[in-house]
Amino acid sequence: MNITRRNFLKLAGTAGLLFSFGKVHAATNEKILIVYYSRTGEEYGLGNITKGNTAIVAEIIATKTGADIFEIKPVTPYPVDYEECKKVASREKATKARPPFVGDIDISGYDIIFVGYPIWYGDAPQIVYTFLEGHDFGGKKIVPFCTHGGSGLSSTDQTISLTCPTAKILQGFELRGAVAQNNRSQAESVVEEKLRRLGLI
Repeated sequence: MNITRRNFLKLAGTAGLLFSFGKVHAATNEKILIVYYSRTGEEYGLGNITKGNTAIVAEIIATKTGADIFEIKPVTPYPVDYEECKKVASREKATKARPPFVGDIDISGYDIIFVGYPIWYGDAPQIVYTFLEGHDFGGKKIVPFCTHGGSGLSSTDQTISLTCPTAKILQGFELRGAVAQNNRSQAESVVEEKLRRLGLI
């Protein structure tokens, strides 16, 4: 069976599996993992998207650093309809829900972990905290990154610091969802700048 790179990534993401973008000459010998949640479907101002904004940023980071990727896939997918998804997101935030996700990964062998997410109601989706609270980040370096419609990181880096008090939180970064979707060269430029500041490329 001939599986193309694109189809392999699609299959891996569907199964909630770990996948890698291969070896890249990075500026560090530390092992890097990218963990992210990203949503497809109807998106405000962007129409129906088939690849999530945060997924696009995660793949850019992976391509430039050679990091492994683990996508957080909810057991119960969020609604494709934008307004319906907002209702679910609002309810989950109000109740501090911890939705389950598909699969898992042992993070013990990684030194730097990028944690990516869209901003929903001024916060990361609650499923991201399901992942964070379910793993031991002691001694790890965490780099938060997000996509958004105008709010930036919205203090999520501070919330992650409180959630993972034994980790060292490095300077996070953000990118507008519209840039991720519609201007790949600008998105890559922003990510490259952030990775250089972190000393990773």
